[in-house]
Amino acid sequence: MRNYYLFIFFVLFGLLMNAQINKVITLEECYSLAKQNYPLVKQRDLIHKSKEYSVQNISKGYFPQIAINGQATYQSEVTALPIKLPGVDVPSLSKDQYKIYGEINQPLYDGGMVKQQKRMQEASGVVEEQKLEVELYKLKERVNQLFFGILLIDEQLTLTELIRKDIRNGMDRTEAGIKNGVAFKTNLDVLRAENLKLDQRYTELKANRTAYLDMLSLYLNQNLEEGTSLIKPSEKIPSQSIDRPELIVFENQSKNISIQNDLLKAKNLPKFNAFVQGGYGRPALNFLSNKFEPYYVGGIRMNWSLTGLYTLKKEKAILDINRQSIDLQKELFLFNTNFALKQQSAEVSKLQKLLLSDNQIILLRSDIKQSANVQLQNGVINSTDYLREVNAEDQARGNRVLHEIQLLMAEYAQQNTIGE
Repeated sequence: MRNYYLFIFFVLFGLLMNAQINKVITLEECYSLAKQNYPLVKQRDLIHKSKEYSVQNISKGYFPQIAINGQATYQSEVTALPIKLPGVDVPSLSKDQYKIYGEINQPLYDGGMVKQQKRMQEASGVVEEQKLEVELYKLKERVNQLFFGILLIDEQLTLTELIRKDIRNGMDRTEAGIKNGVAFKTNLDVLRAENLKLDQRYTELKANRTAYLDMLSLYLNQNLEEGTSLIKPSEKIPSQSIDRPELIVFENQSKNISIQNDLLKAKNLPKFNAFVQGGYGRPALNFLSNKFEPYYVGGIRMNWSLTGLYTLKKEKAILDINRQSIDLQKELFLFNTNFALKQQSAEVSKLQKLLLSDNQIILLRSDIKQSANVQLQNGVINSTDYLREVNAEDQARGNRVLHEIQLLMAEYAQQNTIGE
């Protein structure tokens, strides 16, 4: 029974390992995982909480404002009646006076200050969140470099296997030629040495692939095993309209300027509030009494500071300058983006033309190699001549693979520049 359980365990373990080795991942999945697991994404929650707390604090401006004050003073003179009445004892006030009181102010009309401050805080939070999106968007470029780098290595590994088959085929034909007396052993040694060089190239490519996978794993927070397969994405035909997250930042910053302008207007409007003040002191409200007495007073208070009107015009001018600065930054961004798109379009067009000629070169080189293979078998050429043709075909195929991956990278870079 114990052996049975061990057998089941090893079968399940083998299936699990095989599933990990055969893991398949697409470029879109890499984008999504990188965005979810990048440490900077935690900043989004911090921005949201900070905005929420700030808005809540501003909203408390509608609540009654409570203050407790106290004072103890000594003055050189006090109020006194300038006459004396017969038979009437008029008490005199003490020069040391004391007062402690509390006051409750309930805003009735604040000119819209609280409302505009809330709008300003919410808009600032939106700008910060969108700036975070801009930083996260840059991840696409880094993921592209790693993803397409691995795809290029995979293609190079495939080409290495193809040329290795050609070398071994040449070795077999050379061995047959040696037996028939039409080839020399040195020809076989040349092919064996080239085969060993291919083994080294294969080992180096595998090591590079592992390094690229490890770096991609860090971005995705996924354990990508050596057997992980990357799906080659389809070709992209990007749209013509730019839809980058930076444009939303500029738009939100412009909205902030409008809100600041509204806040400036609200700051210079009169404010009204109801108040109640109650306290205990000497003297109280009756200035003829020199006793400690409680008192209260209530009413409506208006406050209108006119000093803000001195700087209102200049403050509006500063806001207008800030708006122009944002528009200029947006214009510069669009200029640089369109310039980059022109370069990328030219690169895509060039690679497309190179691929067409690559296919023709490979057909010619393949025919030449097949002819050289027959000549090697018949002793017409030596192994060095054969290797030259094999390497020429390999270089032609390598160029096509390189151009294919470069074309995909250029298309997806163009897509990333546009903002799809």
